[in-house]
Amino acid sequence: MIKLNPLTAVSPTDGRYASKTSSLRRYFSEYALIRYRTRVEIEYFIALCGIPLPQLQGFGEGTGKTREELFVELRKIYEDMLPEDAARVKEIEKTTNHDVKAVEYHIKEQFDRIGLSAWKEFIHFGLTSQDINNTAQPLMLKEALENEYIPALKEVLATLSADALEWKDIPMLAKTHGQPATPTRLGKEIMVFVARLEEQLRQFAELSYPAKFGGATGNMNAHKVAYPQIDWKSFADGFVSSLGLKRSFPTTQIDHYDNLAAVFDCLRRINTILIDLCRDIWTYISMEYFRQKVVKGEVGSSAMPHKVNPIDFENAEGNLGMANAVLTFLSMKLPISRLQRDLTDSTVQRNIGVPVAHGMIALASLKKGLGKLILNKEAIDADLHRNWAVVAEALQTILRREGYPNPYETLKALTRTGAAIDEKTISDFIDTLNVSESIKAEMRAVTPWTYTGI
Repeated sequence: MIKLNPLTAVSPTDGRYASKTSSLRRYFSEYALIRYRTRVEIEYFIALCGIPLPQLQGFGEGTGKTREELFVELRKIYEDMLPEDAARVKEIEKTTNHDVKAVEYHIKEQFDRIGLSAWKEFIHFGLTSQDINNTAQPLMLKEALENEYIPALKEVLATLSADALEWKDIPMLAKTHGQPATPTRLGKEIMVFVARLEEQLRQFAELSYPAKFGGATGNMNAHKVAYPQIDWKSFADGFVSSLGLKRSFPTTQIDHYDNLAAVFDCLRRINTILIDLCRDIWTYISMEYFRQKVVKGEVGSSAMPHKVNPIDFENAEGNLGMANAVLTFLSMKLPISRLQRDLTDSTVQRNIGVPVAHGMIALASLKKGLGKLILNKEAIDADLHRNWAVVAEALQTILRREGYPNPYETLKALTRTGAAIDEKTISDFIDTLNVSESIKAEMRAVTPWTYTGI
């Protein structure tokens, strides 16, 4: 059998791009899933001790350790978990043919090792596997996004913000429908993307990560039949909240995933904005508004030695598209389940790390690409110089203000003859107007470089 490494991996996220996604292994690998499941089971047991259940009032007695010391030891089961420990869980799974039950049995082995066998039947007490999965997986996603993805996105955002400030006074020809349009400023156009991303981050911060925690069909039946006097709903709400999640209620056996879909949808909007950015920067490079720093040793084309291709923006765009394809599927599929549950969500949820990985690849490429941009002001100025016709809007607006007859039509006749419109054309036209010299002076002051608005 071929051993797994970046050269033999099936997925490029673990192969070609492994260096850009390695930080996600602690969140989305099989080892990570086992570790997070173990974390939920351990924290649940500790929470039961905190009620305490009558049978857990004496937890730890005879061990020579305080409850607090034992809780520290229990938490080390997941905090210090190594891939070798996860391999033991997989070994157990060969017998159980059930991944969550294998985690439970592994924890029971650890209880035996620590000397806590008398209380091990309260591991996974009253729960179904989806109480663990639908808590562990949102927690994995939350911490991966907070610790890895959002910081990487904010690095790109900081670069864009700095560029917007640096280029705020650079006049630039705008293009609407691909045609020359009213001039703008380069910094402002970059700031559009900054504002869009900041708004999505604001919305993203308001989203909650849902967890289903309620037993076999969501009603905590087993909990209530065993301890009817306990307010299990409040307990479950508090336990889930202690993990930084929000408990979904009521539910079936599984979470309805509506709020998780909202997270995916917001990520997709962020990615869509970034795709828009990639395409705009790519186009500016093709227009020579930007050059790119040459990296010694890099090859732009295997055939054309002169080329420096905008590959970073192309790579980012492709990976953002891949991420959005998966996010769309996750968002549309997960909220749908037959009756109280079917198993289709289980295999699908294992892929929630895939769009995050493609997003991380894209953000790394974007950061690299933005760092290679060199402003080519000469090309931007030349484009403005070739397009004096764009001041027509300003001139006809001044004439409208002054009550000049048919100003729009007058400028339309001037600028749509097919002949080149240059500075002299505009100046000669102003000379023919029946307006005061002060108005003519005002109009002559309008140039493609000064007519950039607010």
